[in-house]
Amino acid sequence: MAEISTTPPVQVENPLEGRVERLRNFCSDFSQSKVALAALAVIIALFAVSFGAPIFSPQDPYDLAMLDWMDAFLEPGSEGSGGYIHILGTDNVGRDMLSAIFYGLRTSFMIGLSAGALALLVGICVGLTAAYFGGKIEAVLMRVVDLQLSMPAILLALVMISILGQGIMQIIMALVVAQYAYFARTTNGAAKVERSKDYIEAARSTPLPTHRVLFRHLLPNVMPPLIVVATVQVASAIALEATLSFLGVGLPLTEPSLGSLISNGFKYIHSDRYWLSIYPGIGLMIAVIAINLVGDQVRKVLDPRNSR
Repeated sequence: MAEISTTPPVQVENPLEGRVERLRNFCSDFSQSKVALAALAVIIALFAVSFGAPIFSPQDPYDLAMLDWMDAFLEPGSEGSGGYIHILGTDNVGRDMLSAIFYGLRTSFMIGLSAGALALLVGICVGLTAAYFGGKIEAVLMRVVDLQLSMPAILLALVMISILGQGIMQIIMALVVAQYAYFARTTNGAAKVERSKDYIEAARSTPLPTHRVLFRHLLPNVMPPLIVVATVQVASAIALEATLSFLGVGLPLTEPSLGSLISNGFKYIHSDRYWLSIYPGIGLMIAVIAINLVGDQVRKVLDPRNSR
């Protein structure tokens, strides 16, 4: 009679279930901070009103046909010639400030997210390449990165703007050059730790192409710190774009930008027309602080010392 095996069957872990469980744990840990949840709600609301600006705005502030010079410098709460209330007042050309802030937020978010995503991509490629190959390649790439990190980001952005010129695409490229080094340094540091582990050595010993080892095996294990850096750099990109526009080398006044609105209102800062620069500045401050608060909570959740 054949013996009946009593060995329990091997349980094969479902990768999808593991990812769902990690996502559930992340959401649970993130929700422990009421401040981070409030900041996330603020970001969602700002995204809604900015990308839905044509719907939520009383007027298109950058359509010259909708502007009336008779509505210039109306105080907050005043009724304009169009028959609606200018909640935050108007500027020197009769532009509704609330509408201009909504459109400016849309530009700021677009530039911040685009610059952050491209800087992340470039930084990952540089950092992974340096960590994987090592030697002279790493020495050259990381010295260039260290040189950039030793210089203020705003200075690099100003140099690039002077070379590329003004415009949304030019500002995005300038911010990518100014910020990719942060991602490259973080990627390189995390990848060097993972490079010496057995699973990477096993992958390198197989005939797998280099790009597959880098992006399929190495990259997923260095992403957590990059997510934290990305949230900080998106907020930094928004602030840098506003700074460039305020200095007059970013977007012109005819383009929707919080920085150009603040710059335009700064000329009247010593008069009683405080709303021209104060309200765009408050909008910029709320957006940057909310993103940083969310990023700080993400950092705490992804910290291995605080993990489950």
